[in-house]
Amino acid sequence: MPFELPTDLTPELVPLSWLVGRWEGTGVLGYADEESQQFDQQITFTQNGLPYLSYTGESWLVDEDGRRLRPLTRETGVWQLDRQQNDADPGPGMLPADIVPALRTADDVEELRNADGGFDIVATLVHPGGVSELYVGQIKGPRIDLSTDAVMRAPGAKDYRAATRMYGLVEGDLLWAWDIAAAGRPLQTHASGRLHRA
Repeated sequence: MPFELPTDLTPELVPLSWLVGRWEGTGVLGYADEESQQFDQQITFTQNGLPYLSYTGESWLVDEDGRRLRPLTRETGVWQLDRQQNDADPGPGMLPADIVPALRTADDVEELRNADGGFDIVATLVHPGGVSELYVGQIKGPRIDLSTDAVMRAPGAKDYRAATRMYGLVEGDLLWAWDIAAAGRPLQTHASGRLHRA
C-alpha cells in the first residue's frame, strides 16, 4: 500500500511523518530463561496539530494458529523532536502556546539536525503497573534508536530499570526490537515484531 505524506503536519513532525497511521502485525517475546511466545500487536501514531505524535500500542498473546488468547498490555505516550522549549510551545500544565508553531519552516527544522545527520528525539511512554519511561535517541531517515534516560516506578511496581528500542521502516513494514533490564537481570532481548500499515 503506498504511503502519502500527511499534508497537515507542523514542520517539525516531518522527520517522524512515516510513523503516522495504524500498524498491525505479529512478533515474538521472551526474556531470560522464559519460553518464547507469539503475540499480535496494533500501534497507532496520530497528530493533532501540536508538535508531537500521540502513540498507543496494544498487544495480545496468540496461539500457534494466530488466534488471540488474552490481552498482554497497553502503552501510551508522546513522541517528539528533542529541542529547547519556548513560548510557542504549550505547557507546563495547560498553559497555552502562542498561535504560531515554534518551528515554522523546513529550514527551521533543518537547524535541529544533529552531527550524525539525524534528529534528536524524545519519547515518553506510560505502562500499566505503575511504570513510565523517558526515552531519548535519534531518528535518521527510516530508523529510530532509543534508550531510556529515566524509568519511573510506583512503590508497588515490578523491578524494571532500563530499556532500548529500535524501529525501522523496511520494505514498507515497521520492524522493531525492545531490550529490557528487569527482574534483577541486565539489559537483554525482550520482544520484536513486524507490523504492516493498516
